[in-house]
Amino acid sequence: MGKRAFLFPGQGSQYVGMAKDLYENSVEAKEMIKTAEEAVGVPLSQIMFEGPEESLKQTDVTQPAIFLHSVVLASLVRTLEPDMVAGHSLGEYSALVAAKAIQFYDAVKLVRVRGEAMLQAGIDWKGTMAAVVGLDGKLVEEACFEASAKGVVQCANFNSPGQIVISGSVDGVKEAMVLAKAKGAKLVKELVVSGAFHSPLMESARERLKTKLDETPFYDAKIPVYANVTAKPAQSKDEVKDLLNQQLTKPVRWEETIVNMINDGADEFYEVGPGKVLQGLVKRINPNVKVFGIDKFSEVEKYL
Repeated sequence: MGKRAFLFPGQGSQYVGMAKDLYENSVEAKEMIKTAEEAVGVPLSQIMFEGPEESLKQTDVTQPAIFLHSVVLASLVRTLEPDMVAGHSLGEYSALVAAKAIQFYDAVKLVRVRGEAMLQAGIDWKGTMAAVVGLDGKLVEEACFEASAKGVVQCANFNSPGQIVISGSVDGVKEAMVLAKAKGAKLVKELVVSGAFHSPLMESARERLKTKLDETPFYDAKIPVYANVTAKPAQSKDEVKDLLNQQLTKPVRWEETIVNMINDGADEFYEVGPGKVLQGLVKRINPNVKVFGIDKFSEVEKYL
């Protein structure tokens, strides 16, 4: 028998109207959303359901919104249990709640602090990010190394074969974009972001987050959580906490994570949360595994 993996999306998967059908159709979902709003002191449901999009795209709102949508879905699908979990960047927090390594109420407060800290770091240390498509990872790393003479730049997300995101100072990223194109990249595109996520420019956010992490109770995970930083399973409370702290300035090794999950027996992947980004990445990494999405109440009903 193969194993089932739950995957949880990160920033960029949000959309106006997210989780509204869950709120309207499930008492449990409504209670969880109200609890989260009390915990963070932000009218999340109003922004999630009605927008405006500009408000929903603010990092300090986006992160708790996506986390909340994902965790509510995971809590509703009672007849579908994962053998292992992973989350893309922010999604790692949703994965840890699903693995019972952290309680929902504590996690949503942590995610709010993370979003605020990352937003502030983006203001204090101007940076940007860019997608590099169709170029081998080693060549992208080479381009970043050569460009670092102009400013901080490194690989931030190894998403799938031929899709890598770079991050750093504006000058560093711009230079790396030019070099990546010269090395044969099919497409190089700057992204609209509020900061240089998963780069050393997030160091101030990492320090602020560490303070909150140290105050937050963690527990040993009930199932393996594949960490962004190592792409390997972690379960001890001290290890998962340390990896969350490292995550802000280190690359997300997503392609390697999915490959390792498949090697460890996963043959069914469920993206639990808004959007379909991770489903697309998994299909590019390995087209032979089964991939599903759980985003709407209609997709939850059969698993209640």
